[in-house]
Amino acid sequence: MSFENFKVPYEVDKNYEKKAAYFSMEFAIHQPLKIYSGGLGFLSGSHFRSAYELKQNMIGIGILWKYGYYDQERNQDQTLDVAWNEKLYSFLEDTGIKFQILVHDAPVWVKAYYLAPETFKTAPLFLLSTDLPENDYVSQTISHKLYDANVATKVAQFILLGVGGAKLIDLLGFNPEIYHLNEAHGLSAAFYLYQKYHRDLNEVKKRLVFTTHTPEEAGNEKHDIYLCHKMSYFCGLSVDEVKALTHDPEDQFNHSLVALRFAHIANGVSRLHGEVSREMWGKYDGICPIISITNAQNWTYWADKQMYKFKDVGDDYGFDDRKKFLKKRAFEIVADQTGKLFSPDVLTIVWARRFAGYKRAGLIASDRERFHELMTNTQYPIQIIWAGKPYPMDFPAIGEFNELVHLSKSYKNVSVMIGYELGLSKRLKQAADVWLNNPRVPREASGTSGMTAAMNGAVNFSTDDGWIPEFINNGHNGFVIPKADYANMHVQEQDEYDLNKLYEILTSQIIPLYYNDYNTWRQIMKNGMQDVRWQFESNRMAHEYYELMYNAPVQ
Repeated sequence: MSFENFKVPYEVDKNYEKKAAYFSMEFAIHQPLKIYSGGLGFLSGSHFRSAYELKQNMIGIGILWKYGYYDQERNQDQTLDVAWNEKLYSFLEDTGIKFQILVHDAPVWVKAYYLAPETFKTAPLFLLSTDLPENDYVSQTISHKLYDANVATKVAQFILLGVGGAKLIDLLGFNPEIYHLNEAHGLSAAFYLYQKYHRDLNEVKKRLVFTTHTPEEAGNEKHDIYLCHKMSYFCGLSVDEVKALTHDPEDQFNHSLVALRFAHIANGVSRLHGEVSREMWGKYDGICPIISITNAQNWTYWADKQMYKFKDVGDDYGFDDRKKFLKKRAFEIVADQTGKLFSPDVLTIVWARRFAGYKRAGLIASDRERFHELMTNTQYPIQIIWAGKPYPMDFPAIGEFNELVHLSKSYKNVSVMIGYELGLSKRLKQAADVWLNNPRVPREASGTSGMTAAMNGAVNFSTDDGWIPEFINNGHNGFVIPKADYANMHVQEQDEYDLNKLYEILTSQIIPLYYNDYNTWRQIMKNGMQDVRWQFESNRMAHEYYELMYNAPVQ
């Protein structure tokens, strides 16, 4: 096909005619396309499935990671091993488009690949690669590893996404009215546009919108401004010009702060995160309004349609039988990986998402005595599964993963899985009776794994963070640990409070309900499935991005 004067290859719905280009470092589209690490990618993947379903006039810009994020494997003692293996994708189309961008004052060749909408039912997606024979080895490595640990490589990746993406859009002749940055990784596009529009920042502002996912200032990317300048991040501007333009005299270039100053509107990814973001950034001058659009996941892709069908016609036998089948099928994967045979009749708790300190994967096991009591209770048996990928250089998180692996060796009913990607994610959500989520409040911007868990008949049990305050009605559609006065607690006090509440709710409410009053338990499952179906479905979210962001008046 021709990529000149590119148009989306489907009839656009008249409600979504405004052209938008969406920049993201990762897209979790489908299991075979391994260009994502976690929540940010799961979000953009669902967004692009919904953009397709709603027939929105939108294209995506991402990077074709040669080695993906990484392959999660095991050492001889079952602990985590990080491996990078080359990925090959015959379903991507070579656009024939090749162009150069400046990185470190030297030209780097970029090639564009295309994921057609019909392949995985998504809006059109363009993926950039520098892994070309025309480039030297260092330039080739820019598109090798998602979130490369080397700082200069990471800045080069930001340039590839932002400048490379903006330049590709010009070569396609797409002319979007909106440039949407999903996180600030692609912010260099703003400097490209600034030069394109004769250094008129207002022309950039009226086109730029920004989604922030990070609820604490320290978590936002900052890099040495002189390094960024040396890497050609600012498209020809001097350091002094950049400092004047961004109204930031600091030598640490704050990507999120500048994105908030260059965009005409931004959003947090849950109601709570919107509040936290406004408070966090409110002390800075010149930032754009920050609204909230709560994250959501694509029902068509994630939900078990059979369970919904049985729920809708009131067939409780079919409903229970289907859930049991889903558990049994998932437990085959558990047995294959760990040699442990789990029972579909036993209450199964799953904790599965990216391993990071604040998410507290091992919280429930941190009191070994109580954990042992829980796992050896014969009256109310329990099975627990952990899964998730830490960042490959996050050694405390890898240590936590490995600690749980060693712990699991003492119990037949505890498993730690590897390879937590889209495929395993769906299976573990189907395996779960209880989807455990216990981040330190208020550090989870949104968190979306519980949404897709609910779409597969898992009951959410969570601390009151991210999207959870908008969803859980305690005891009706899930269970929530009530907030304490966390602001006046030390981290240890917060962990102790949450742990005590977790055990209290688990042992006095959740477990007895599952075993002694399954009819009520089933109703809680159904309520969760019903409540997540519309409110946290990504068609709602994709619609809101148009309504509240893309069509927002420029102040």
